[in-house]
Amino acid sequence: MQQDSVTRTTLDNGLTVVIKEMHHAPVATFWMWYRVGSRNEVPGITGISHWVEHMQFKGTPRFPGDELDRLISREGGMWNAMTFYDWTAYYEVMPANRIDLGLQLEADRMVNSLYDPAEVESERTVILSERSGSENSPAWLLYEQMLGVAFRVHPYRTTVIGERVDLESMTRDDLYNHYRRYYIPNNATAVLVGDVNTQEYLAKIEEWFGSIPAGEPVPPVNRPEPPQYGERRVVVNREGETAFVSVAYRALEVTHPDFLTLTVLDSILAGASSLNFMGTADTSNKTSRLYRALVETELAASIGGGMVATIDPYLYSVTATVRDGRTPQEVEDAICAEIDSLRAGNISEEEFEKARKQAKALFAYDSESVSSQGFWLGFSETLVGDSHWFDDYIDRLMAVTLDDVKRVAASVFDPNQRTVGWYVPTGSSSEREAG
Repeated sequence: MQQDSVTRTTLDNGLTVVIKEMHHAPVATFWMWYRVGSRNEVPGITGISHWVEHMQFKGTPRFPGDELDRLISREGGMWNAMTFYDWTAYYEVMPANRIDLGLQLEADRMVNSLYDPAEVESERTVILSERSGSENSPAWLLYEQMLGVAFRVHPYRTTVIGERVDLESMTRDDLYNHYRRYYIPNNATAVLVGDVNTQEYLAKIEEWFGSIPAGEPVPPVNRPEPPQYGERRVVVNREGETAFVSVAYRALEVTHPDFLTLTVLDSILAGASSLNFMGTADTSNKTSRLYRALVETELAASIGGGMVATIDPYLYSVTATVRDGRTPQEVEDAICAEIDSLRAGNISEEEFEKARKQAKALFAYDSESVSSQGFWLGFSETLVGDSHWFDDYIDRLMAVTLDDVKRVAASVFDPNQRTVGWYVPTGSSSEREAG
């Protein structure tokens, strides 16, 4: 079997190209990553990156929107896209001998998407409906409120979907100008993984993408969050039957030397988090400290933690669903007690080794498929600027020591860097009307 190989190059127009040959199955995936997300938005156009992602499926003169799905499906493939804080990514997964369609489609919609005004208005309704659906989730409402409290300055303070007032007022020109500003070769990475020949596809990528002109360099986002000098709190009182408690701390950017140390700490506290949006590993947090301290004691119905990989420092957060008959204060106290114990260095060598192995296993499981490899390579290139970040992830993870974990726990879990949120249900609207 031919050994897997990775090639990285940059076209004259600035497009970064990463190709990895994997010949164990006749499948290939093609990804287009753009360095644009909600971090690039300002008040008035929050949510615009996500909306532009939707519009990119509406077609071009060559590939009309109503034909795109049929073309992909007819060849036995699938496609989708995702927008996050720092990036937007599009991908196709297809039989390897049909992946050319994915490359041609992405090259075409990098420059030729139409943004028909009627389609813009139709999609406005879709996105406002998506926003309404999120607002119906107590956990999401609490998350949105906590972001606004935890961040005063940085664009991370706004959710990816954006503010309703902006979604109602943005214009077709706003969307199209955002598209033209950021969807340029020198702000993008093309990733091809699968049963392909590198030299053949380097030539094809040059043919289909090489003539697209580079755009003006994208200005950096320079809105560092000022220091936090004390705990911040938010309470959401709204209809519902279930209470939630969330505790979040200022965390570390993905390029920080201690980022992988925090992933081990996360594995101990809440159960290992997958950073892979394509991950399919079936993980359990039942051996984590928070599960044993809150779910097994029937304080909480569920609890989960979250590592998020971002260009600038984000938050490390845990959220619990309060069990009926228990109070948010009881749950908060139990969460903080476990975190304070970690901060005090109460971690055994055995617990550390188990957590590190769990984090390693999750990464390995979430890196097996062709589509996951495409994700990881594009993610590494886009956020870190180096696809090798993925290649030596496990080596760096296994280099983390118990002393490292204790040091990072003492630093990250500072109570002065904490934001606490409660969702306190007020009962259903029908109950209030009856009362």
